[in-house]
Amino acid sequence: MKYIAVSLGIGFLLDLLFGDPYWLPHPIRFIGNMISFLERKIRNFFPDTPGDEIAGGAVLVILVLVVSTGIPFGLLYLAGRLHPYARVALESLMCYQLIAAKSLRTESMRVYAPLKKGDLEGARKAVSMIVGRDTENLTEEGVTKAAVETVAENTSDGVIAPMLYMALGGAVLGFFYKAVNTMDSMIAYKNEKYLYFGRVAAWLDDICNYIPARISAVLMILASGILRMDMAGAWEIYWRDRYNHASPNSAQTESVCAGALGVQLAGDAWYFGVLHRKKTIGDAKRPVEFEDIRRANRLMYGTAVLGLLLFLGLSILLYRVLFRF
Repeated sequence: MKYIAVSLGIGFLLDLLFGDPYWLPHPIRFIGNMISFLERKIRNFFPDTPGDEIAGGAVLVILVLVVSTGIPFGLLYLAGRLHPYARVALESLMCYQLIAAKSLRTESMRVYAPLKKGDLEGARKAVSMIVGRDTENLTEEGVTKAAVETVAENTSDGVIAPMLYMALGGAVLGFFYKAVNTMDSMIAYKNEKYLYFGRVAAWLDDICNYIPARISAVLMILASGILRMDMAGAWEIYWRDRYNHASPNSAQTESVCAGALGVQLAGDAWYFGVLHRKKTIGDAKRPVEFEDIRRANRLMYGTAVLGLLLFLGLSILLYRVLFRF
């Protein structure tokens, strides 16, 4: 507990500098592979009835969480027995791998680059790597909106929420959160295959993101003012449209981003060949343009820095309270 703030700060700086190199083995890929493996095995033991699929999904959630937190806990324990600084070094590396700010910027800018060149097909291909919707028929505006929405939503899921959990419980609690979030992204679809099997994962993700999403929104509003964006618009649209999404959490930061940029996001989208009617978020004060991807990333980084300062203070305060007696 004593060194959590140090590890979180170092991890944030490492992510700022290096992001997630593709050659470096990433624990989230391991968690994803484990989810896929366990899903295949568990489905063999549970009949295809709603109740049994929910039970099977619950078993998967429990197993994934036990492994995803047990391994880092064990490694950190052994490192601490070796030397306290060895634990700090290992936990810093873990914190670094749990924060996704630079990779979020990198992947969204892969969409920005072909858009700037007028290469719509290249932009569609790039955005298909970071969104779940059908992208083959998206217009330039649709591609841009998808990228901006991804940056806005993942400011919470990929940056602020992991830092909050790490501030409270170090890398172990951070891995707990990332395991929940990864299961949500893989098995929590509302389609025939996952409607029941992924229900527990979706429910747990909503709970784990409830507070972080709202903290993220407040920090993003503050960041919009610091960055001289439309802070008043960010607050107005947040208060009006923060629930314009099927998820109770996703529109929290999307609404702030839409208001800060003065654009309209969300709306109808195609998933697996099926049109899903969705509410819009924000007002179309101007057309969406590809430069909004860069602006959304600036807003994400501003929010991340404010979050880091807040959570470092929270971690230090928590340590002092817990070990005062």
